[in-house]
Amino acid sequence: MPTLKLHRTVGVKVGHLQIGGGAPVAVQSMTITDTADARATAQQCVELAEAGAELVRVTVNVPEAAAAVPEIKQRMLDQGCRAPLIGDFHYNGHLLLTGFPECARALDKYRINPGNVGTGRRRDAQFATICKVARDQGRPVRIGVNAGSLNQALVVERMQENADRGRGRTSDEIINECMVISALESTSLALDSGLGRDQIVISCKTSRPRDLVDVYRALARQTEQPLHLGLTEAGMGVKGLVWSSAAMGVLLHEGIGDTIRVSLTPRPGGDRREEVYAACELLQSLGLRSFAPSVTACPGCGRTTSTTFQELAERIQGYVREKMPEWKAARDGVETMTLAVMGCVVNGPGESKAASIGISLPGTGEAPNCPVFIDGRHALTLRGTHDELAAAFQDLVEDYVAAHYPLR
Repeated sequence: MPTLKLHRTVGVKVGHLQIGGGAPVAVQSMTITDTADARATAQQCVELAEAGAELVRVTVNVPEAAAAVPEIKQRMLDQGCRAPLIGDFHYNGHLLLTGFPECARALDKYRINPGNVGTGRRRDAQFATICKVARDQGRPVRIGVNAGSLNQALVVERMQENADRGRGRTSDEIINECMVISALESTSLALDSGLGRDQIVISCKTSRPRDLVDVYRALARQTEQPLHLGLTEAGMGVKGLVWSSAAMGVLLHEGIGDTIRVSLTPRPGGDRREEVYAACELLQSLGLRSFAPSVTACPGCGRTTSTTFQELAERIQGYVREKMPEWKAARDGVETMTLAVMGCVVNGPGESKAASIGISLPGTGEAPNCPVFIDGRHALTLRGTHDELAAAFQDLVEDYVAAHYPLR
């Protein structure tokens, strides 16, 4: 795996996990449940962690949510989930952390938005209060600046300066600059409040990929604090996936970024784990991490009028995701396994040979045979219905895992 790290960062300990300091880029996600519902929130935390999230964040917005945090943490631990739990605070974090000390102790990290901690003198005092709680509890913080909730006094000041001096800068350029200034000034205030450099992570999120790239390049030149990457609101479905990948792929390739989140808008009743799968795939596609066996699948064309290869690829992808928590807990290296489900003879045998296990299904007009290749060699040929092929191929995967990744 490449060890590209152009942006040098200090290391920050979050629970059992190190962020920055040369550690692998970590995946983060956030629950969408009502935090006051401890049972549902803890269950979603566990599900996100099993999907690949190495840090999970919950909103702590009201006293009932703060009171539920210790139970959430305990429920996670009772299920064997050690993913660090992060509290997301806006507006009243200073009150909740001081008013609910058990919440402060149960959380592994606090996220502070400096644009949402108050105005004027109260802003600095309330921000400092949160930092002092973190200092006393030995917890790190993430200073999370968002374009949509930026300190407006700073923006107005810079806009006026731009007009008075005739600099001709665009409003977007000024806002991007203000985000970096806010992050760095807040970092200085956190240090003055007693936190060490090994307790501070920074993020500066916006919703536009080009702005995100510009902002984080500027941050990487001016700080050695670990950086959390992500668009503030990536959007739904394909749009969210593409925009997140376009921005973070560039930055990660340049060695910028220590944790990431793909902030997808879920469909009503959708699966929150989709954003975790997306983040893991992004890191895996760049060769930075391996989270789960990758499944290469044929895109289909006029030679593949049958849907069998699509159904099989989808079924195998779901099977791998379902099995990964079990495999990950018991077997070393299984995440490096590669699978291929191909739809015709054009690229099928070649791609299948390149995978740990690959199957080449027949295209339109081809003989109804499905050669299977294991470690580059033709091992056997399968025939049968979709269900029979899926069951036989899954058995081969199980056999391969047992043979190549023994139990610890």
